[in-house]
Amino acid sequence: MEKPSLDTAALQLMLKKFNWRNFLREYMIIGILIIFVAALAFMTEGNSIAPVNLVNVVRQVSAIGIIGVGMTFVIITLGIDLSVGSIVGLAAVVSASLVQMPGGSLVKFAGIDLPVIVGILAGLAVGALAGFTNGFLIARFRLAPFIATLGMMSIARGIAYIYTGDGRPFSDLKPDFNYFGQGYLFNDPDVKLSGIPLPVVIFIAVAAVATFVLNYTKFGRYIYAIGGNEVAARVSGIRIPRVTIIIYTISGLLAGICGVLLAARIGSGNATLGTGIELDAITAVIIGGTSFKGGVGKIWGTVVGALLIGVINNGLDLLSVSPFLQIVVKGCIIIIAIIIDERKNSKAS
Repeated sequence: MEKPSLDTAALQLMLKKFNWRNFLREYMIIGILIIFVAALAFMTEGNSIAPVNLVNVVRQVSAIGIIGVGMTFVIITLGIDLSVGSIVGLAAVVSASLVQMPGGSLVKFAGIDLPVIVGILAGLAVGALAGFTNGFLIARFRLAPFIATLGMMSIARGIAYIYTGDGRPFSDLKPDFNYFGQGYLFNDPDVKLSGIPLPVVIFIAVAAVATFVLNYTKFGRYIYAIGGNEVAARVSGIRIPRVTIIIYTISGLLAGICGVLLAARIGSGNATLGTGIELDAITAVIIGGTSFKGGVGKIWGTVVGALLIGVINNGLDLLSVSPFLQIVVKGCIIIIAIIIDERKNSKAS
């Protein structure tokens, strides 16, 4: 009988050592996404996978995903950020008020013809400032993340309404600003549906930078260390308050980016923008494999989780499911994801 070659023997040994259970547990979310896409394609007679619909889905997912990236940083460290939806609305109205066409202002600033970049930077600054405030309250005053961000959720939304005066949106925005939410990269005007929506490009860039930070930087190791064992992290010399402030500032900044993109996408800055988006972001992060127990999480999982949420939302819309029932479905998904996370952690221990 002929003996197996060295390559064959090495392959057989690798397969024996390969842990299929861990592999399936790690990448199960991708299989679930594929199953949902196939099922919805069948139930909607292919409408869910039509090119126009897919473009809309990925554009909608970009907002959830960008916020989800920041939420991943937060949840890995055993935190939570409930304020991101309100920060989105505040950043949207601030940026939109500064990029209106001359003469169409509801506030004193819009009467001045400011460059578009000023409005964009203002929206990002508002988001970062709100996030910094969250981190400062948590790090310096030892407030629970749930309490600090719950307070900011009300504060940011209230300021957004106050800023608009009577609650009316800031509309008639400059085309150059709207391009960030409505434009395409590598777009060929002669080819229908060509190019990549700019919000998707920004989402990909944010996810790529976050992946690099978590996996290849000292700051990323600090994030996992704090979530894994805060006491050990403190003993090892990690400046936990400083890292906490930076993490929540990043979360707020990404919410600010999302606010700018949503205002640009609809061509209007409304104080109600971002309402409930924190629920979608948290759902995407949890079903993407980030653990509420802390110390575990991957950006690619959040990206796939956001895609799954987008597919589910879009599929339920195509099936004419009541939006109220959709909220129930999202809540059930969160509960199921947490149950799976708990069982995973109990088996690991």
